[in-house]
Amino acid sequence: MKCTQYYPVIQTADVKATKAFYVNNFRFKVSFDADWYCHLQSNEDPKVNIAILKGDHETVPAEGRGFIQGLILNFEVEDVDAEFERAQKTGLPIIKTLTDEAFGQRHFITRDPNGVLIDVIKPIPPVGQFVDQYASEALPA
Repeated sequence: MKCTQYYPVIQTADVKATKAFYVNNFRFKVSFDADWYCHLQSNEDPKVNIAILKGDHETVPAEGRGFIQGLILNFEVEDVDAEFERAQKTGLPIIKTLTDEAFGQRHFITRDPNGVLIDVIKPIPPVGQFVDQYASEALPA
C-alpha cells in the first residue's frame, strides 16, 4: 500500500466545539467544514492534519460508531517551553506539567473537549538504558 496521507479522525458529539479547540489552540485551519465532519490542516505544515467526525454519523458502520477513549495525539514541536507557556496563558488544562523524560522527551500533556490527551513534545537526548533502545538513525540529538 502506498499511503498518500495519514491523519487521525476524532469522533465526537460536538464537531463545532472540537473544531474551535484545535483552530484556537493548535493553529489549525479549516480545509473542509460540514456540521458532521471537519478537516483541519496545520497553518505551519500542510502535512499535519486532523479530521473531526460526528460520532454517530451514518457513514460510519454501526459497530464503529462512538466517541474517543484511550487516544493520545502527539505533536512534536520546535519549542515546547514556549508552547507550554502559551497553553498556561490560554487556560488549557495541564494534565502533566512540563517534564524532561529519561527516554528522550521534554513534554507536557493537555486534553481537548472530548478528553483526547494531547502530548506536546520536543525530542531530547535520552539517558542511561534508553540510549540503546533507539535505532541509531532515530536517536534524538
